[in-house]
Amino acid sequence: MTTASWDSAGSAAGRHRGLRPPSKLLWLAEYRALWELGFSLTAAPLLLGAPRGDGHPVLVLPGFLVSDLSTTLLRRYLALLGYDAHGWELGRNFGGVARMRTKLRERLRQIHERTGKKVSLVGWSLGGVYARDLALAMPNAVRSVITLGSPFTRSPRASNISDVYELVSGEGPWDPDTHEFDAIAGDLPMPSTSIWSKVDGVVSWSSSVLKSNARTENVEVIGASHIGLGANAAVLWAVADRLAQPDGTFAPFARGGPFALAYGAGA
Repeated sequence: MTTASWDSAGSAAGRHRGLRPPSKLLWLAEYRALWELGFSLTAAPLLLGAPRGDGHPVLVLPGFLVSDLSTTLLRRYLALLGYDAHGWELGRNFGGVARMRTKLRERLRQIHERTGKKVSLVGWSLGGVYARDLALAMPNAVRSVITLGSPFTRSPRASNISDVYELVSGEGPWDPDTHEFDAIAGDLPMPSTSIWSKVDGVVSWSSSVLKSNARTENVEVIGASHIGLGANAAVLWAVADRLAQPDGTFAPFARGGPFALAYGAGA
């Protein structure tokens, strides 16, 4: 997806209307997340060679229908690298961007005030939508935003679980307000990275592509499943690399390191 094609759509809403969900074959192939987890555990010595953290707090937000348990590996990895990693501590994620705002803002405020430092946000799937919404609402408390397979779209056809989401969350594909959601998918006042896979079996990969600019980038991870994004070695390395950037600075991901071959050319 080029910048030109993004602009021609007029908005995040418009550019995603024609999206289709991933194929049933990709949906069924999501079981490969187990392989991704196993490989990451085997590759632990390589992963621990990632850039070290500076101790700043990182709030990790889980995807739809899961809890902090799903982000345990990611948070432990970040802690080993020297970050002050936090779970969201709000139980299972039943969705509802508008409904969760107050609780999420309070959680971010707690961490920011307790540490006295800006907080980096890492959101997986729906958690990434929450993360960008938080960054817009509380920019002075947020250092950077990283999203993993997050669907920035208004199309009800862009995901294989859209119907389940609407049933459980009570939030339809056009809630919240269209302009509000376009803002979530738009520019943020701090560095932001969207990490996604073209073989995501849950959400259309095109819905995860952001408009690149001086502080926004897209990182494609080849072969990653949606369910395995938080355990995929190449994803973990990319997250660590992005978090290691000094506060207030941004340089595009170099697509290097021991998992360099896993990074694609992009949209």
